[in-house]
Amino acid sequence: MNSLEQAEDLKAFERRLTEYIHCLQPATGRWRMLLIVVSVCTATGAWNWLIDPETQKVSFFTSLWNHPFFTISCITLIGLFFAGIHKRVVAPSICSMSNRVSRVQYVL
Repeated sequence: MNSLEQAEDLKAFERRLTEYIHCLQPATGRWRMLLIVVSVCTATGAWNWLIDPETQKVSFFTSLWNHPFFTISCITLIGLFFAGIHKRVVAPSICSMSNRVSRVQYVL
């Protein structure tokens, strides 16, 4: 395989990779919004849970029972991470890597 064929193969691979990544971006935006909303809900619930004077007077599980918004949002956030939301949110960073790779190809 000569260098011209290798260059064409690399260009074809880059086009396929870029096309695949562009198809992922709308779904990634939705996952990011979901993660942001659940994170803000968890932070708001945590703030309300921590500033409640009853939290210090009752047991841990009773305080969680008294703050269902925090409990549900925290469980939802943990569930999202177990479901792999961190992988779905980070997927588009591959696009920037492929752009850097293509720039390096042309320099070499």
